Amino acid sequence: MELYACVVALKEAVKYQDLTPYQKIAIHTDSRYIVDNYKRALFEWAANRWRNRDGRPILNADLWKQLIKWVWKCQPRRVAFHWVKGHSRDLHNRAADKLAKKSAKNPLNRPLSIVNVRRNTAGMSEERGSVEMHGQRLRIRVITDEFLTTQRIYKYKYEVISKGSRYFGRVDVIFSSELLKAGHHYEVRLNKQTGNPNIVTVIRELER
Repeated sequence: MELYACVVALKEAVKYQDLTPYQKIAIHTDSRYIVDNYKRALFEWAANRWRNRDGRPILNADLWKQLIKWVWKCQPRRVAFHWVKGHSRDLHNRAADKLAKKSAKNPLNRPLSIVNVRRNTAGMSEERGSVEMHGQRLRIRVITDEFLTTQRIYKYKYEVISKGSRYFGRVDVIFSSELLKAGHHYEVRLNKQTGNPNIVTVIRELER
């Protein structure tokens, strides 16, 4: 939603007729995620088909693409992003926070993405990179499944259910071109890139 808010702001700015005399559009946000990454989105991720240097798919790529599109549409005006501390005394930040809380009571008619979710039985929190990729076979239970439309790949949050594995009970994220279902158990073979975790082969679905 932080990204979506910036997209909407730029759309409104382009329509604003009195913008003509100005050479710069400044967006103030309390999102470090946006401020720290928008230049990567402009110059690196877009050129790399929305994957990072390790080949890992960039999350929220659809929204990043929209943001870049509207940054270019604002030309010749330069768009700058400035970070402000959240829940601070900044009047505008407080107003935005108030509007966000009000909006949460009346959500969008359509979701920005669809994620199927099942309960985490391991009781552990997600920890990215906690399961190292060695090309090993592993039994997993899928907790969430989401299709990333830009990269045409599935993103899964999963827990390890192989009792003999040192990763037993850990919760991590992995990607695959094959469709797996949240709540189902699978035996899979992993790749050898911890920075870009992927399921190479789905060996079989396990009985629950």
